[in-house]
Amino acid sequence: MRGGAQSHLMRCSDGYYYVVKFQNNPQHRRILVNELLGARLAARLGLPTPPVAVVDVPADLIRLTTDLVVELGRGKIPCQAGLQFGSRYPGDPRVLTLHDFLPDERLREVENVHEFAGMLVFDKWTCNTNGRQTLFLREAGRENYRALMIDQGFCFNAGEWGFPDAPLRGLYAWQRVYEGVTGMESFAPWMERLETRIGEGVLDELSKQVPPEWYDDNQDALYGLLEHLLRRRSRVPELLLAARNSVRQPFPNWT
Repeated sequence: MRGGAQSHLMRCSDGYYYVVKFQNNPQHRRILVNELLGARLAARLGLPTPPVAVVDVPADLIRLTTDLVVELGRGKIPCQAGLQFGSRYPGDPRVLTLHDFLPDERLREVENVHEFAGMLVFDKWTCNTNGRQTLFLREAGRENYRALMIDQGFCFNAGEWGFPDAPLRGLYAWQRVYEGVTGMESFAPWMERLETRIGEGVLDELSKQVPPEWYDDNQDALYGLLEHLLRRRSRVPELLLAARNSVRQPFPNWT
């Protein structure tokens, strides 16, 4: 698959296809933690992210599959066996067509375009230092496309596990998706969900779902990250205002 983590599309034992990121990916081992936590936190907020799973890739499969390698510099090494991160592919890749870009005029027709505002609340909260990554799919029997928010690997500043906020971080590249934003009230439902659906108990529950080898068994680092994340909920409004007042002016109908 495309992307810096060099993920692989694999069919798993449940019959679904998954985009699998390996522990020894070129970006960082912690990327897997970010992906799992990010996707499950976004799902709790009601945002359109694909189901995710911990995928066990056995050593024999890697040994017998020449394509299961990671390119590092001028050489290649086998993907690491064991527990990896998997993001479910939204259908059969042999027949399903996905787009990572739609022309500007088609973005208005995306049936869940309003959820880009909610995803920005999430990306500001988690300090996603990458631009918002999105896929568009049109399911059988539907006229319009639906957006699916993917790739949470650079939440918490990728492997650094910090929060270097900047006004333009987390924004989707085309501001057409934010035309429905008319003020802070457009973000209010998502910020309410952030306050009511995400608490200390939720973060503790999700932390137990992360394989310890993904964060080198450093529980202090993981708990420190989650504690900081909990405190950051109150900062989201000021981070959204900073984006609004940036030179890009991403919300054309803010009044």
